[in-house]
Amino acid sequence: MPATTLKDYLDGQCVKYVTIPHLPEFTAQEIAASAHIHGKDFAKTVMVKADGKLAMAVIPASHRVNLEQLCTVTGAKELNLASEQEFKDKFPDCEIGAMPPFGNLYNMEVCVSETLSHDKEIAFNAGSHTELIQLPYQDFERLVRPKVARISLKE
Repeated sequence: MPATTLKDYLDGQCVKYVTIPHLPEFTAQEIAASAHIHGKDFAKTVMVKADGKLAMAVIPASHRVNLEQLCTVTGAKELNLASEQEFKDKFPDCEIGAMPPFGNLYNMEVCVSETLSHDKEIAFNAGSHTELIQLPYQDFERLVRPKVARISLKE
């Protein structure tokens, strides 16, 4: 079942979405393949610390985050990847590493790769390592209001 916080929010906003079960996988590329979704359409959430505050970088599974560009976009003086230890308690209804890219539900800034903004739909972890949610990108952007910028590079 998707994370309760996310499911309640999407239902409350009358967003049409699909829940997609998949085999237990842990890397974004493996999850996308297991769910038969192209890696460029699967949004992975990368946790970062910008000037000591947790934030989300949402990028395609087939990309890696460009920390230098993300630093520029956020205006942070210091930006680095966050460790699991630093963010694991921020998502009480999610399995570690399976948090959805809805930083607005967890009081976090969200930056999304412009590559994803061109997709009709995106899929992402639903709070577990065995389920995804797929919904129109427009709904994601309307609800989350992320900064959209060039923050990723194709691997």
